[in-house]
Amino acid sequence: MLTDKSFNALAAEPSATNTALRLANDLTADELHASAVARNTLVLLHHAAQGGGLKLTATGNLARSVVAKMISQFDWPDFDGAEAFQFHKVINEPDFLPLHFVRLVAGAARLVRQNRGFPRPTVLGRDLSKEPQRRALLAILFHVAGWHCDLSFGRGLYGAWPQRDIGVILWSLSVAARDWESPERLTRLCAIPINGVLDAQSDSGSMAMEARILRPLLWFGLLEYRHDARPGDRYGGRHFYRKSALFDRFLQFDVESERASSMLY
Repeated sequence: MLTDKSFNALAAEPSATNTALRLANDLTADELHASAVARNTLVLLHHAAQGGGLKLTATGNLARSVVAKMISQFDWPDFDGAEAFQFHKVINEPDFLPLHFVRLVAGAARLVRQNRGFPRPTVLGRDLSKEPQRRALLAILFHVAGWHCDLSFGRGLYGAWPQRDIGVILWSLSVAARDWESPERLTRLCAIPINGVLDAQSDSGSMAMEARILRPLLWFGLLEYRHDARPGDRYGGRHFYRKSALFDRFLQFDVESERASSMLY
């Protein structure tokens, strides 16, 4: 549907000169609260600013005492800390994905850095914790996560796919995810196919799409999630996603289509 010019613009990173995709930097407090990544980043920044900062282990992860405190304070979609860790005596940072993800993105965005061996908020992190700068927090976090972080955590089966096409995928989702859709269908409609995915005997492409695109978008508050369970199967069932109200508020597209002279979303 896209012209070559618009496709190439979406394939590139958003910038002041590349405005095919713009991220809203004027969100209200309620809109920020709709994003688990944004609201829990503020929790992390608050605790990092207390005392001497966040305590680390010898391996560079947050100390178990810090992790335990964050589990009780983090609010994350489709995650029940009490249920997830009911059989764990101790919990390390990588075991608690919400905290690990938020710390990864906050660090990449340079909102925290180590000061005398303890993660502390940077000047930017302190500024974004307060109004009115806080309104731009989600735009900064999402830009860094989408274009500068490895959302597969180094376990990507197909390298950087499909995240490398995130701009095109986001525009495709703006059209395709208006109602509940399965990861399999959204992968076919929105992701640019590659030979490894097309040749695979199992649907590993949809699993990669869900892990690297759909789930992170849920965490950022841009998608909604529904799980349809199978009778008698606690962990089985089907997953569905659709755009949240924040999606169209936060992501603005200015692209041209082959079928119309101009399309502004």
